Amino acid sequence: MINMIHSTWAIITLLVLVFAVVNAITGTTSKKEFTDKSLRISLFTLIVAHIQLIIGLIAFFTSASFTFLKENGMGAVMKDTTARLFVVEHPLMMILAVVFITIGFSKHKNKTTDLAKYKTIASFYGIALLLVLSRIPWGQWLH
Repeated sequence: MINMIHSTWAIITLLVLVFAVVNAITGTTSKKEFTDKSLRISLFTLIVAHIQLIIGLIAFFTSASFTFLKENGMGAVMKDTTARLFVVEHPLMMILAVVFITIGFSKHKNKTTDLAKYKTIASFYGIALLLVLSRIPWGQWLH
């Protein structure tokens, strides 16, 4: 059940993150005013990402991968590419992505120009998007 919630919320998170990045890039290139709508898009992305992180941590600690880690140790995990993806790579990249989103949202508040706000969101959220896309378990997700 928790894996289904994690996968479903992951789709929502990915779509919202893509939307936030596109909004920030559009705002940067067209030199638009940073409106309340842009602030809400960025904030909503931050909230959705943090919820996904919590769901993901619950999924991780209740997963077969975590059981494999406890029973076999980190050496066995690192030798098994699938186990390494689910125990090390995926969680680490997703945590880093949420960290980048959080830093980007915090830093944009200190910017004084609309362009600087959009650039900050575009940069940090864009890096987060790349991290997420790099470690989604596409093989499982697409089945």
